[in-house]
Amino acid sequence: MSKTNRGNFFEDFKVGQVIRHATPRTITGGDQSLYTALYGSRFAVQSSDAFAKALGYAHAPIDDLLTFHIVFGKTVPDVSLNAVANLGYAGGRFLAPVFPGDTLSTVSEVIGKKENSNGKTGVVYVRSTGYTANGTEVLDYVRWVMVNKRDAASPAPDPVVPDLPAALDPQALGTAVPLLDAANWDNELSGSEFRFGDYAVGEKVDHVDGMTVEEAEHQLATRLYQNTAKVHFNQHTQADSRFGHRLVYGGHVISIARALSFNGLGNSFHIAGINGGRHVGPLAAGDTVYAWSEVLDKADIEGRSDVGALRLRLVATKNRSCADFPAKDADGKYLPEVLLDFDYWAMMPK
Repeated sequence: MSKTNRGNFFEDFKVGQVIRHATPRTITGGDQSLYTALYGSRFAVQSSDAFAKALGYAHAPIDDLLTFHIVFGKTVPDVSLNAVANLGYAGGRFLAPVFPGDTLSTVSEVIGKKENSNGKTGVVYVRSTGYTANGTEVLDYVRWVMVNKRDAASPAPDPVVPDLPAALDPQALGTAVPLLDAANWDNELSGSEFRFGDYAVGEKVDHVDGMTVEEAEHQLATRLYQNTAKVHFNQHTQADSRFGHRLVYGGHVISIARALSFNGLGNSFHIAGINGGRHVGPLAAGDTVYAWSEVLDKADIEGRSDVGALRLRLVATKNRSCADFPAKDADGKYLPEVLLDFDYWAMMPK
């Protein structure tokens, strides 16, 4: 009997199956520093103990997307080791802040699967939940991934496609943010004078800056999250793929775009929920990422006068600046330069 893990194929997943993933991961200040080195994120709450404490935090929490990536990375050996592509996200909720010293683990439930028409692959839907060592839920989200079949001749299962929300109710968000002492929010130190009331639904923001992806950086980032997907690591096998090279982990694109969004959304300090997201196109080392955002909605949070919620659409492109807000063509198809279309709720001080 083989003692090595070659990953699950489409046939191995059963709707209702619960997977407890290895390996628990204790987060350190070093992880946060490395995350900052990789993406240059500048949001003040996650950067400064002094800034965070003045608002009411015990100390600076780690970046929300670092939490996401680590919780996600736990799932890869069981869910997407044999993936063709990670297709999308929905219903993601950041439920509690994570601090250095917390240990994260992940449990997933298979909530749907459907074979593709080519008979060689299928789509698997999983809901993954991240916990601290004391059982506190810090994050849950749904993702769907295209996975290879072990045997193309195996019969197709009855399709099960979960009903997913188009958007989260903002009133159910914000639990990861303590009641802030908003009088101590310093616009000069946060890097932006614009707060919740300064943004309008329909407004678009070009984040202006670009970030070129280096081979070493995206490899290092994916190792940081213990994401073992072959498509990101193994050039020997990926040389024979349709792309001819390793692909950058889609979460790396999300983190780059989020970091770029600081220029224009510097006070959107916390990602509260992920309504949906699509990895539209592949990214490779040497490409340069740009980003723009659109305000899709605004919401006051019941019982909170300190923060409001902005629903933001974050679009990332490769090798194309975003002054003209590129997205789709006249036929509704994504332009070839578009990498990411990400819909999320962010908290911003009033």
